[in-house]
Amino acid sequence: MTRIIAVTNQKGGVGKTTTVVNVAASLVALEQRTLLVDLDPQGNATTGSGVDKSALTQSVYHVLLQQASIPQVKTRSSAGGFDVLPANRELAGAEVELVDAPQREYRLREALEAVKNDYDVILIDCPPALNMLTINGLTSCWRVIIPMQCEYYALEGLSDLVQTIRRVRGHLNPNLEIEGLLRTMVDPRNALSQQVSSQLERYFGEKVYKTAIPRNVRLAEAPSHGQPALQYDPSSKGAQAYLQLTKEMLERFKQAFPTEASREQRT
Repeated sequence: MTRIIAVTNQKGGVGKTTTVVNVAASLVALEQRTLLVDLDPQGNATTGSGVDKSALTQSVYHVLLQQASIPQVKTRSSAGGFDVLPANRELAGAEVELVDAPQREYRLREALEAVKNDYDVILIDCPPALNMLTINGLTSCWRVIIPMQCEYYALEGLSDLVQTIRRVRGHLNPNLEIEGLLRTMVDPRNALSQQVSSQLERYFGEKVYKTAIPRNVRLAEAPSHGQPALQYDPSSKGAQAYLQLTKEMLERFKQAFPTEASREQRT
């Protein structure tokens, strides 16, 4: 079964795109066939994967408008070893053009149907807004990962996002669930980080990943080189944290589908 995971938070600057790119690279390192879908008009996941967004002739925009298929548009991240459905600023126009389109909430899901069996995991980088692009991501996926900083305002935004996920589950995607909450840019010396972290664990329990992502210079530098941190500096704390997070994710997948995991081991 292909695991389709949306990574979203309407608050920007929480490490959402960094998470998508580095988890994708870590999945490849753990021998998982991986597709990264960039649904953010900024195209940061595209450039962070080493793809020149300014040179694109087709992008996820054309897929959403049903002008091209994913096999026609996808490209390869030579740095990360995964496939990328790329984006650039042209995608911003899709929000307007999809307003009156039939089945507008399901455009991405329909497109993924044709390729999902080619991958073990599909990661969707949603924009930092609760718009039609994000709705397409949430309607397409199986689970949601929410990256967040351990600060007060992050808790307020989290409440709004949880309500949105519930509405999407009620009206568009009954299988949608929160896969996990990921603490990013963590400084263990910061008392507020510790307090917010404790609150998250109190309210969300096992939904909070045990792995937390530390503040790390190498994570910040890697995108400017068009590389995931695992390629840019594999020994860095940031790269190792994302690798550990990905192992934790895969273990959760096995627990969610124990029968399938047993079948894979036998084969």
